[in-house]
Amino acid sequence: MGPDRRLIERFGIDLPIIQAPMAGACGSGMAIAVSEAGGLGSLPCALLDPAKARAEVAAIRQRTGKPFNLNFFTHTPARPDPAREAEWKKALAPYYAAFDIDPDAAGTANLRPFADEMCAVVEDLRPRVASFHFGLPAADLVDRVKAAGSLVVSSATTVAEARWLEDHGCDAIIAQGYEAGGHRGLFLTDELAGQVGTMALVPQIVDAVKVPVIAAGGIGDGRGIVAAMALGAAAVQVGTAYLFTPEALITDLHRTALGEAGDRLTALTNVFSGRPARSLVNRVMRELGPMSDRAPAFPTAGGALAPLKARAEAEGSSDFSSLWSGQAASLGRTAGAGELTLRLAEEARETLARLSR
Repeated sequence: MGPDRRLIERFGIDLPIIQAPMAGACGSGMAIAVSEAGGLGSLPCALLDPAKARAEVAAIRQRTGKPFNLNFFTHTPARPDPAREAEWKKALAPYYAAFDIDPDAAGTANLRPFADEMCAVVEDLRPRVASFHFGLPAADLVDRVKAAGSLVVSSATTVAEARWLEDHGCDAIIAQGYEAGGHRGLFLTDELAGQVGTMALVPQIVDAVKVPVIAAGGIGDGRGIVAAMALGAAAVQVGTAYLFTPEALITDLHRTALGEAGDRLTALTNVFSGRPARSLVNRVMRELGPMSDRAPAFPTAGGALAPLKARAEAEGSSDFSSLWSGQAASLGRTAGAGELTLRLAEEARETLARLSR
């Protein structure tokens, strides 16, 4: 399954396949299935409080003794910006009027970055891997995570970010290509025009750092795994393909949209959260963006959209829903998360066998 076995050995896994931690879209059930199949299951903790994170980890450990990953956001909390938030509500006002929703019904989106409380959870639970998005937490927190015995991993979207992560203690780096679904992990730049695709990014990061590299973005079958490893990746991280599994916690509307992905475009958008993230294109993205200069900073943009999303979904519409998806959604197929993991590995072996004939 590839010449670089460092991650397989360090993570204690059988297959170089990591299930992407997709906040709100997966929980303990998916992590258990992937880890049991020999990959690295991941539990996204960005939307969990410490008590819920502990409960989810307890559920994982009741059903598997295999290694798993806990994932956290490390963004800088947004400063209150009443003028920007008022401008955003003004942009959304026609939609509020169409649904006869009181603009004051807008909620708040309060994602807390990794800090002392969650660090204590990691210290107590000691997962094999603790991964981060949007850079790394403060150096003292990284030191505490490593002292607890967890390997530290984070996402880079550029070579400069990869070098920074290595210099600041990462044990492995996820090379997140432009094709990837969900939020971009960028943290040293907000320039999207220079973002690089997976197959161009992976070898550049492999050449730039000494730690193992994990390829992410646009990988949905065994061919993608082999391609990534041919470029020097020690493992792959797969996200969108796992959204087709019954363990995914997405809505039926999201499942339907993914099933029709062959006919739908994806685009990077900030309208759902305030940070660039790849979603299937829908009405609100077409009409407001997809990158809107009126959207407030992450994660506050989502609060004003929440009542519109709820009303539209109740009426069977995903016009205001974040439909996170990478560019390879058309490769998706329905299977359990464990079965998918094994199938991806087998496809990679078959691809390698064909190439060696």
